[in-house]
Amino acid sequence: MKEISKLMTYRDSIKVIDATLRDGGLVNDFFFDDSFVRALYLANIKAGVDYMEFGYKGDKEMFDPEKFGKWKFCDEADIRNIVGDNDTDLKIAVMADVGRCSYKQDIIPRDESVIDLIRVATYLNQMPTAVDMIEDAKNKGYEVSCNIMAISAAQEADVKTALEILGQTPVDVIYIVDSFGALYPEQMQRIAALYVEYAEKYGKKIGIHAHNNQQLAFANTIEAAGDGVDWLDATYAAMGRGAGNCAMELLLGFLKNPKYNVFPVIKFIEQHINKLREEGMVWGYDLQYLMTGLLNQHPRTAIAFTKDGRSDYAEFYKEIVAMD
Repeated sequence: MKEISKLMTYRDSIKVIDATLRDGGLVNDFFFDDSFVRALYLANIKAGVDYMEFGYKGDKEMFDPEKFGKWKFCDEADIRNIVGDNDTDLKIAVMADVGRCSYKQDIIPRDESVIDLIRVATYLNQMPTAVDMIEDAKNKGYEVSCNIMAISAAQEADVKTALEILGQTPVDVIYIVDSFGALYPEQMQRIAALYVEYAEKYGKKIGIHAHNNQQLAFANTIEAAGDGVDWLDATYAAMGRGAGNCAMELLLGFLKNPKYNVFPVIKFIEQHINKLREEGMVWGYDLQYLMTGLLNQHPRTAIAFTKDGRSDYAEFYKEIVAMD
């Protein structure tokens, strides 16, 4: 029987991470104005969210700052402009993508930064660099997590090898990431059991970052929580790349810990997220994302389909089936 099925109580070890700016930034190239970011920060504090992910530590040699908003880079001064010294219970996180950041230069020592958590994102074939990034961030004084991306397309033996490698690093949290929104709760149960086995062996925590291609991001998140996964990612109104993510309002509504309050989330969506939709920003479940999820493919083709304003779904399905 899953612990989370005891619906009259809660688990103290659960942490909720808001990824709206980072994953949502993939929708608008991170061009959020400061008033939006500051309001989101305050909403997270009021909602009792544990961590707020501001964006990426992108390499400015690789990504043109003229073509992306400031949260692609998360400069210390820009974060402090929003949070000051962050004298709150909410912790600050940023993501560092393997191969897309100059981590030795751009991630400064923790005692000089308002950032608490570095989230290293890696594919299985990049594991040696991921390990170096984890050690670098840990040596600088940060909490560190590692997102192993696209595991639905990976061999189980490779995932086990990666978990063994990560278990021997100083990483604090290892993430299950359903990058393609291809997993079902039954699969999530087996994957979570595997990750938790290594977590218990090496004294780590496990997290979940789900995508909503098949409208299962919330279902997979609470399935993982019931299977012993403690760190749960979500975004306001499920805002995120393509089909989006687990919706914060669903997750906080489900968790029974009195520290969490869904009302500030609902208010922020009404006042700020809905405005983005009215301005033409598009994300969320749609047929093209369902198709890439069913076929266990990266949603880049579905994102292009959406940007091109196409509606020939049957033709698109034939195109992507031919890609397999």
